[in-house]
Formats: sequence, C-alpha cells, structure tokens
Amino acid sequence: MRDVAPFSQSAGLPETAQSARSGYGATLDRVETYFDQTATKTWERLTSDAPVSRIRETVRRGRDRMRALMLSRLPADLTGQRVLDAGCGAGQMTVELAARGADVVAIDISPQLVDIAELRLPPEHRAQVTFTSGDMLNPTLGRFNHVIAMDSLIYYGAGDIGGALAGLEKRTDGTIVFTVAPRTRMLMAMWYAGKLFPRSDRSPVMIPHAHMPLAHAARAQGLRGVLRPVDRVTSGFYISQAMEVRP
Repeated sequence: MRDVAPFSQSAGLPETAQSARSGYGATLDRVETYFDQTATKTWERLTSDAPVSRIRETVRRGRDRMRALMLSRLPADLTGQRVLDAGCGAGQMTVELAARGADVVAIDISPQLVDIAELRLPPEHRAQVTFTSGDMLNPTLGRFNHVIAMDSLIYYGAGDIGGALAGLEKRTDGTIVFTVAPRTRMLMAMWYAGKLFPRSDRSPVMIPHAHMPLAHAARAQGLRGVLRPVDRVTSGFYISQAMEVRP
C-alpha cells in the first residue's frame, strides 16, 4: 500500500465519495492491484536515480522532502527501538530508519515492491530489517516504539484512517507519523482535471482531508492521543500533508 501517484491521474469527487463508502478492505484490494500489477515498474524507477520526466522529477523531489520531514519527527538515534515502516514501497524510508539504528518491520501491500526494497537494502542493515507483504494494520506484527506511514493512507476516508490510527495507537508507545492528501484548491483542480484521463490510466482515488474533520473522525474511532498537522510539502504534482499522533 503505497506511494502517491501524480495527482493529474486521480479521479474526480463523485468517485471519491464512492471510495469512502466502500470501506477499508475494498480500497486495500484496489491499491494492491494497482501497485502490484500496474505501477511496480513506475515506482521502481521513480525511487531510483534513473532519469524520469520533468513531472515525475517534481514528485521525486517532493517525496524526498516529505521523507526528511517525517524522519525529523523521530529521534535521531533509534538504536534498540522497533519501528513500523507501514507501506515501505521500494524501501527508501526503511534504509534511513535502519541507518539510525532502528529495528524495522517493513511492510507493503505489494510483494513486488517489497522484493525491490529487500534487494536495495545495504548489507550492513540486513540484520535490523524484517520485510513482509500484506496489511500494515495486521496486529500480529506486534508492538512498536514508532510508526511511519508515508503516503499509504491517502486513498482512505476519514473513518478508515481514524480506525487505522486508533488500532496502531494501541500497539505504539511513541509517535505515529503519517501523510494525507490535503484539501486545497490546487489539489481539487487536479482532481477535476483527472476526469479527462481514461479510467485505465488512473491511479486509485486519493481522498483529501482537512485537519479538524480528520481529528474528529479519529476521535470517534477511539483515538486517544493528539492528532496534529506537522507541515505540507508541495513540489509540482506532489502535494502531501504530514501529520502525527502523539500520546
């Protein structure tokens, strides 16, 4: 379950409401199909040093900035701490967490992306990382000191995100850092423009959120900690809002 696609390929608002009603499981299935059957090669290239188009270069730069921002919310020294990289994709976040000393559980809905992440992991960090594919909310993954979920909740409605955060909170001692698609005029314009694309060319529908409605939805799902915005990254076609839950 992974990375934000260029927003020009997203669908319009009527489909957004439909996705919000379909529930976590149905959305998870759509995301798995997209990333494991359609977009693996795209994300393998985007997360490498290979040349990409100017549009995808803006996405690459934006993702680099967002990854650094999210990491800044965790301790610089994570030695001995267990961290969940929820939606690890091709493993860029995983490598940086391991470099800080963390014992990382790196999970993604796409087995193919997990394979890429495992191949890219430097040998000196292999003892620190457990790779697996499947649902990042699976309680059998155990307890964590911190959780990072970069662009892996962006396809879900407020209730589903709230439920995910409440479930993770029960198994997390420290901070949960995650991203959502922010509700901005620019993003909404891109969503409407996305209607021009054939359905087969679109990524799964991203659902924009504002802070307070999302916080209320999370509270209704049982979240006890403080959910607050951190900062927003805008880089061409990449627009993403970092948020965190602290005990």
